[in-house]
Amino acid sequence: EVQLQASGGGLVQAGGSLRLSCAASGFTFDDYAIGWFRQAPGKEREGVSCISRRDGKPYYADSVKGRFAISSDNAKNTVYLQMNSLKPEDTAVYYCAAAWKMFCAVAMGTANIDQDLGGMDYWGKGTLVTVSS
Repeated sequence: EVQLQASGGGLVQAGGSLRLSCAASGFTFDDYAIGWFRQAPGKEREGVSCISRRDGKPYYADSVKGRFAISSDNAKNTVYLQMNSLKPEDTAVYYCAAAWKMFCAVAMGTANIDQDLGGMDYWGKGTLVTVSS
C-alpha cells in the first residue's frame, strides 16, 4: 500500500524555523517527483517546493525562495522541507505528494488537479504550520 506521511508542523513565531518530513512507503522515490504543497485558510492549494531526479535542481515557489530548502534521503525514503525565516503568511496545512516521472515545473502546477486529469499520483495527509506574528 502506498502511503505518504507528512509530519513536523507546529506553532512557531515569525522568523522561526520548522522542518517538515514526508515519509513514503510502498514505493521508492527514484522515479517520482516529490512535492510540497500548502493550503491556507480560504485559499486554493498551491505548490511550494519539489524535488525530482529528472530535474537538475529543486523547484521553489517565488514566495519561499531563499527561505525554504527541500532535500531527500533516499535510504530513508523521506523528503524534508526546511523552512526558515517563517512569516505569518506561511501559515497553512502542508501536504506532500508524489507523481511518477513528472518534472517539478509540471508537478507544481497540479495542486488542484485530480490524478486522473494529470495531477499528482499520491497525496499524504497534511500537517499544520501556524506562524504567529
